[in-house]
Amino acid sequence: MYPNLYYVFKDWFGVDWKSLGFLNTFGLMVAVAFVASAAVLSSELKRKESQGLLAPREETIMIGEPAHFSELFFNFFIGFLFAYKLVGVFFNKPDDMNPQDYIFSSSGNFIAGILLGGILAAAKWWERNKQKLKEPEERSIRIWPHDRVGDIVIIALIFGIIGAKLFDDLENWSDFIQHPIERLFSASGLTFYGGLILAAIAVCWYAYKKGITIVHLVDAAGPALMIAYAIGRIGCQVSGDGDWGIYNSAYVINQNTKVVAAAPGDYEKNLQKYSTYFLNGSVIDSGSSAPVYVTDRKDESLDKVPHAYFKAPSFIPTWMVAYNFPQNVNSDGIKIPGITDDHNRALPQPVFPTSFYETVICLFLFLFLWSIRKKIFVPGEMFGIYLILNGLERFLIEKMRVNNEYHFLGINPSQAQIISFGLIIAGIILILIMTRKAKKDAILPS
Repeated sequence: MYPNLYYVFKDWFGVDWKSLGFLNTFGLMVAVAFVASAAVLSSELKRKESQGLLAPREETIMIGEPAHFSELFFNFFIGFLFAYKLVGVFFNKPDDMNPQDYIFSSSGNFIAGILLGGILAAAKWWERNKQKLKEPEERSIRIWPHDRVGDIVIIALIFGIIGAKLFDDLENWSDFIQHPIERLFSASGLTFYGGLILAAIAVCWYAYKKGITIVHLVDAAGPALMIAYAIGRIGCQVSGDGDWGIYNSAYVINQNTKVVAAAPGDYEKNLQKYSTYFLNGSVIDSGSSAPVYVTDRKDESLDKVPHAYFKAPSFIPTWMVAYNFPQNVNSDGIKIPGITDDHNRALPQPVFPTSFYETVICLFLFLFLWSIRKKIFVPGEMFGIYLILNGLERFLIEKMRVNNEYHFLGINPSQAQIISFGLIIAGIILILIMTRKAKKDAILPS
């Protein structure tokens, strides 16, 4: 596993640069996902603009004004924060402190922060001073929707992280009540649907304020959201962030924590051997000032440990159906013999790597959406199809995952299943309403 860039460079290039540990591979893949989704969204918005579905907006700006204090302060703040933390991670972080804990602490390099902050503020002042006129004047500029993709991505990123964190805390409410500070400021623990819902609300509000037709925006966003989710799940898989499935009882681990085929009775013996883990969950001290709680499941008996038996066909590697995520980013599981790094644990029983399945499935779903986008003429229909496909994929994959469940009318759905079912229904209703409206408006033949 590659919990952060340190492990990537160590494995690929044989270098031992511990300072690279500040950047999680999950965070890196999330960044790649945002870049990819921005490219797809921009392409679709341009296509809809060329069809006359989206129009530009005239906005008035002042030309020739000197830099305002707010601009200088913002540039200084961004530069200060970036250098304060980044330089601090490389040169000031204690050796026994986790890079993520350092990032979320108040520590940093003050001198580097002041220096870079001052440079960025001075650069902004110089740029505006170079363009300064004796008499500032108003000019009208035309801004197309695709010109606002950068703003849309930033808004989606900020509110997506807030929403993902809030929904994760709601899903794990008991742990949040016991350790509110640790969970709020932890770098882990994010729920996709929480991020999607809050980011969607924020982006739609921004689009409304900027005069962008929301129905065409969300249609363009459907394929972008699908590719972003597929790439984001790569980060889950390579870092081992806990988004894995139930145990595969066709395999067990040996004394070196390697996955091997299970002989009759081996799975049951493995459950007994690591019964403390399976029954009580796991509390791991990852080197931070407080324990990091990484499992919220506590089974009442070994018989209730969720599992399924599936042996890999000869033409696929074992890890595709049974993987124990060695050196996962959560430091979840049992210690791996001979490894003394911060991330030195592996799951005591192989699981189905559901994050890998979601990457593959969502890549195909993205290709499907991309292939039909030019054949859909009803506004809102593309987004409705996205909602249905996304909901179906997540609802089904949840059958293979272990999550907190809600008890309602004899059924026990997870938070993600409840939301995904709602998305399916919303997608169907949206398609029906928009198709009916299109026929009424003579966009489609009746």
